[in-house]
Amino acid sequence: MSKGDNKKSEYFEKVNRLFREYNKVFIVNVDNVSSSQMHQIRGALRGLAIILMGKNTMVRKAMKEAVAENPKLEALLPLIRGNVGLVFTNGEMRRVRDAIVSNRVQAPAKVGLTAQSDIFIPAGSTGMDPNKTSFFQALGISTKVVKGAIEIVSEVCIVKTGQKVGASQAALMQMLNLQPFHFGMTVLSIYDDGAIFEPAILDITDESLLERVQATIKKIAALSLEIKFPTVASAPHSLVNAYKRILGCALGTDDISFPAVDKIRERLANPGAFAVAAPVAGSAAPVAAAAAVVEEKEESDDDMGFGLFD
Repeated sequence: MSKGDNKKSEYFEKVNRLFREYNKVFIVNVDNVSSSQMHQIRGALRGLAIILMGKNTMVRKAMKEAVAENPKLEALLPLIRGNVGLVFTNGEMRRVRDAIVSNRVQAPAKVGLTAQSDIFIPAGSTGMDPNKTSFFQALGISTKVVKGAIEIVSEVCIVKTGQKVGASQAALMQMLNLQPFHFGMTVLSIYDDGAIFEPAILDITDESLLERVQATIKKIAALSLEIKFPTVASAPHSLVNAYKRILGCALGTDDISFPAVDKIRERLANPGAFAVAAPVAGSAAPVAAAAAVVEEKEESDDDMGFGLFD
């Protein structure tokens, strides 16, 4: 067996071992990621995850044995296209995702790159000679000459999100020493035990999920009460409303009596007594406490056998 066949066999064994040991996989895009940056990302993931790189045809071929053992892995095959890699983990997925995308490097604009976001040329002096004014005019950028240098009148968007950078735009950004691009691994999809997810699902927190559940329960309860169809969500509200109606009926007649309605009748008959009683009772407590302290002080002084001025 040749050396190349040995390497291929070892790679196949590695792929199958990873798919046996791990049930969570990130499919990541590695466009414009340098080897040194890849080394840094591997270091950040050490102990959390393992990165697998290789030709797509080689990866798919190596996966045949793993797919035969675990048919759920077949969902991964259509995603292995383009310049991608696989990140295997059994750990907390949000933590691994953050480690993957946190390592990003700033880079200058190059012809043909797709803008990751709107790229703006800031207003102000460029430090360039006036003979380059025509260069700005060709790009539709308003300028003026101030103290022998070209000055951009107002901020202008030179490339919009999703557009490719042209030769003139790249040249201008290089002259202005702008580095509008940030390159690093990006997560395309997530595989978890046979299911494929969008990476945005990892941004869902317990708090946001609880808020959505509570909002949904409120809507169900409101709808159930409106159409008078009982549900688990509307039952507490229906019981409270029914109890209020019972109290209303009881107060409307003297024939019905029970502790709750009797207390309400008492309040309605003499509201002033209840309004005054609470503050008086509250203020009496501090006065009584203060009196007790004074009394205790006097008793302690007497016990010692001398007064305050002895």
